[in-house]
Amino acid sequence: MGSLETLPNTFTTSSANKAGLHFRDLYRLRDEGDLLELSRGVFRKAEAPAPTWPDLLAVSVRAPLAVVCCVSAAEVHDLTDEIPREVQIAVPRGQRPPRIEYPPTEAFRFSATTFDLGLTEVEAAPGENVRIYNPERTVVDLMRLRGRLGEPLALSALRRYLLRRGARPWQVLAFARELSVFAAVRAAVDAVIAE
Repeated sequence: MGSLETLPNTFTTSSANKAGLHFRDLYRLRDEGDLLELSRGVFRKAEAPAPTWPDLLAVSVRAPLAVVCCVSAAEVHDLTDEIPREVQIAVPRGQRPPRIEYPPTEAFRFSATTFDLGLTEVEAAPGENVRIYNPERTVVDLMRLRGRLGEPLALSALRRYLLRRGARPWQVLAFARELSVFAAVRAAVDAVIAE
């Protein structure tokens, strides 16, 4: 039997197999309380520090090229009090979105040419980062998808962003121009600033 010591705190069944652990060993270790199963095929060592964002971590391990977006990103950046029903991720258009039942996941297809715009990382667990869009890109994405996600949510996130210390409205407008929603975002920014 292989050893858990060679594996990172969060790992997949595939990486465990490469380290010499059979899937039966993983489920035995889970049943004994040495491992936690975050998602199908994603495990975390029980003695590892608790993750801040366990669902984001699980989805990121299963879909490492995806980017946390929309309401999920807004929650991380404290732009909303809404708790998303699903982890929302973006994948480049033309790429098949992952099928993840748990945690519930919703995939958006974003243009490949602007996919990396505003890309950053957040620490989901100590020493383990996930890809996420920055606050400015998140606000613009919520405005772009306001017909689908709700205009009140988009406007509330924009207002919350603009009223915080260190807000960069010029960056929001630059992203809005790149993502072809400049007019709508500019009008909303002007309205918030005029309040």
